[in-house]
Amino acid sequence: MGTILEKIIEQKKQEINIHRENKKFIPKQHSERRSFIKKLRKAEELAIIAEFKRASPSKGIINNNVNPAEQAAAYEKLGASAISVLTDQTFFKGSFADLKTVREAVELPILCKDFIIDRIQIDQAAIHGADLILLIVAALEDERLIDLYQYAKELGLEILVEVHNQNELERAIKMGAELIGINNRDLKTFEVSLEVTEKLAALVKNSGAYLISESGVHVQEDVKRVRNAGANGILVGEALMRSLDVKQTFSDFRMPISEEIRQ
Repeated sequence: MGTILEKIIEQKKQEINIHRENKKFIPKQHSERRSFIKKLRKAEELAIIAEFKRASPSKGIINNNVNPAEQAAAYEKLGASAISVLTDQTFFKGSFADLKTVREAVELPILCKDFIIDRIQIDQAAIHGADLILLIVAALEDERLIDLYQYAKELGLEILVEVHNQNELERAIKMGAELIGINNRDLKTFEVSLEVTEKLAALVKNSGAYLISESGVHVQEDVKRVRNAGANGILVGEALMRSLDVKQTFSDFRMPISEEIRQ
């Protein structure tokens, strides 16, 4: 396999085959979902999706000793709008147990952050307490992307549709995505540039979707750049997980949204 994304997707296929062999009936009943989109509709401040992430393929171990419930509670207290939880074990050292733990520790919407390519993964996310899931356009053909998007909606989940370039963004818009994440990291090379958000933001705005800028936000100036480009929110993981003063980091990152995108 060539790219990091291809390696991750190949691993996911193996995991799904195991889950399919062992799958028992998963009830479709779910607790009431916590809506992130409703928060965005009335927000006057840039939304912060604070991420619980132990490791990543590009950075290795980031912080493997943090208690997920305690970290999530701190995020909530400091003003996070939602919490993202990595559930991939092989590459990010996450788990669905982390997702369940975080869900029970806070009252915020919870994003299941994984490389989803099959309905089984959406079932797992839902039963462990996710309110939102991530669908990565680069990892999915249109037919599968649309199927997973509609299936998640049937389960009452909201969907953050992740793109990295104009072609992927146009596919997301055509599908009717309400919540679009612009990943500043190229999942093929894992290189990062905030210019990705700056170049694509206008297209997201014109579509009527909400825009979340993902990856590469480390200091206040980074936040200002994507805010000024038109982002409704940011997804921040490494900066918070490495921070020696999470309270100060939140203070630096919290700011009003751009006047142009107030709704």
